[in-house]
Amino acid sequence: MSLSALQEFVKSQTTGDLLPWKAQLEASRRFGVSIAEVELDALEAGVLPARYQRNRSTLSIDDQLRLFRSRVAVIGCGGLGGYLVEELARLGVGNLVLVDPDVFEEHNLNRQLLSSLERIGMAKVEASRSRVAEVNPAVTITARREALSAGNARDLLAGCSAVVDGLDSVTTRRELAGACRELSLPLVHGAIAGWFGQVTVQMPGQDIQPLLRPTPHGKGVETKLGNPSFTPAVIASLQVAEVV
Repeated sequence: MSLSALQEFVKSQTTGDLLPWKAQLEASRRFGVSIAEVELDALEAGVLPARYQRNRSTLSIDDQLRLFRSRVAVIGCGGLGGYLVEELARLGVGNLVLVDPDVFEEHNLNRQLLSSLERIGMAKVEASRSRVAEVNPAVTITARREALSAGNARDLLAGCSAVVDGLDSVTTRRELAGACRELSLPLVHGAIAGWFGQVTVQMPGQDIQPLLRPTPHGKGVETKLGNPSFTPAVIASLQVAEVV
């Protein structure tokens, strides 16, 4: 199959087999396409965007292409979710669906990566969108400022390859696990509290709801143990590894 004009241009701009960021910008300008389209064409032509060169001993170009073609939903963009968004975007997952109804508050500042004094009162999904645009503009963001429920889960998760749990509500986690089971979607669950955390994966046909025991107030043990800055960073990183 012959290469497209865009792919031909991309291949002509490589250094070795790496495509520099400036060349991506020039390709986008010259051909009137998005950075995402440039990145997809490059990967399909066997050219690796230079931003991913430190992935290459772990992930092949085919792996990188598969990640870029993937659509991953991050449910909750707070403590766990901020790290999930950051790492998935830097890895090169091409489409992220971000779901969270909340805004940043002062008590988020001790641990939530995307929070800052300037962002108090800002919607978490919009802060997430802004951060991804800074670190990897090739990633397409669908931001939904709403709470996941049994009623909207099918719509929010449509077309996803995997779902990642960044929630802090046991009740909503159970609804998410049920929706992923119904839709046969892999779900990577994570939870944090104090010095502790847990990660597990619900593959299609499985059910982790028995692990998520209901509580009278709908919250987990983190309401008693708190959440220092390091726990969400560790657990979210393990979740991202499971997504990959």
